[in-house]
Amino acid sequence: QMHLVESGGGLVQAGTSLRLSCAASGRPFSGYEMAWFRQAPRKEREFVAHINWNGAITYYADSVEGRFTISKDNAKNMGYLQMNALKPEDTAVYLCAARAGGHVEYDFWGQGTQVTVSS
Repeated sequence: QMHLVESGGGLVQAGTSLRLSCAASGRPFSGYEMAWFRQAPRKEREFVAHINWNGAITYYADSVEGRFTISKDNAKNMGYLQMNALKPEDTAVYLCAARAGGHVEYDFWGQGTQVTVSS
């Protein structure tokens, strides 16, 4: 079992930045791909960004491409989401997820951290 805990959310103004962290425990993070999702009130959960096990491959939702950067530090069992130029529409609960290589679905999920962007 892998336990994921997100942190770093908060209330910020539009145009500013936040860095979210995802702390993994229970299994070596190096063996897993990681992603960030978000869910706004009354909306479906939305994919944000994905990174492969060693950080060599990343991809993003169109809505965040060029503003957000996903990364992971396997030595520290940590994942990150650097969010720049935040917009009010980025307001959501952000969740990190991990999956073993070859899996389609994500095996483990965190509880989420709230990000609120005011205009």
